[in-house]
Amino acid sequence: MEDGENSGGTFDSAYNKLISQEDFSADEHPLYSNQEKRHVSMSMVRPESSLNHYKVLTVSLAVLAVILLAVDIGLGVYYGKLTDQTITDISSEVAKLQATYNTAIQRRDEVKKQLATVITEQQLTKWELEHQKSRTKYYEKETDKIQIGISTLKSHVPMIKEGCRHCLPGWTFMNSMCYYFAFSDVLSRRSWQNARQFCTKQGGDLAVIDSREKHLSVSELMNNYQDPSRPIDQTGFWIGLRDVEEEGTWKWLDGTRLMEGYWNDGEPNNQGNEDCAATYPRSNPFKAWNDAPCNYELKWICEMAPKSAS
Repeated sequence: MEDGENSGGTFDSAYNKLISQEDFSADEHPLYSNQEKRHVSMSMVRPESSLNHYKVLTVSLAVLAVILLAVDIGLGVYYGKLTDQTITDISSEVAKLQATYNTAIQRRDEVKKQLATVITEQQLTKWELEHQKSRTKYYEKETDKIQIGISTLKSHVPMIKEGCRHCLPGWTFMNSMCYYFAFSDVLSRRSWQNARQFCTKQGGDLAVIDSREKHLSVSELMNNYQDPSRPIDQTGFWIGLRDVEEEGTWKWLDGTRLMEGYWNDGEPNNQGNEDCAATYPRSNPFKAWNDAPCNYELKWICEMAPKSAS
């Protein structure tokens, strides 16, 4: 208490001194107006006003902070709801897109299957078309062969008629001689010697083609009956010509020496002891002959004098 009283006394003492000084100063400076004095008095009281102002400012800031906090919380809640809604919408759109994609994939697979089926059918059709083309070509060849056969038979009919008058059945009358061509597949190919035996049993011998006219007639008949599907080395016919007595000296069966031959290019070449002659159906009749081993198996041509000449 004493301290309070002392401090109060001290304050009063200081205040009185201040007042006294103001009075003294006022007396000393009469030029200061009452308004300035009032202003000085208000300045002395300003600390309390500033404190109130700070309090108001503090409260205002606190209120503003509360408002901002409330706004922030509200925005957070709104953003959360908006985010959830957005995620839901996106998930829904993704699901729709996935369903559309799955449908497209399924449709694509179906189209692939249909395309594979069409391609398979197209390939089958292509193969069938190739097959039909091949059959058509085969029939065309067969038709050509039949036409050739018909033409051959037509040209052969007069010789057959003459053959019936002058030759044995199955023999052909040409150039005033009867000829037998082993065209039939029933007769198997034979060696030169076995072919000659067949001819001698019929009353003839292997053909002696010692003139241009005989050779051209024989070649034409062979070409008419030629089977193009057979290899050329299987289409030859033995004739009555060989060089067994002396190599390179070709003689007919009647003992006459060959004067003019119709050898193919490079023939006779005597490869592998080729001592017997055969004629082949070639487009160039002047290159029709080959030499061949006598044990080689070929068709043959027999020759016989006609009945009227015997």
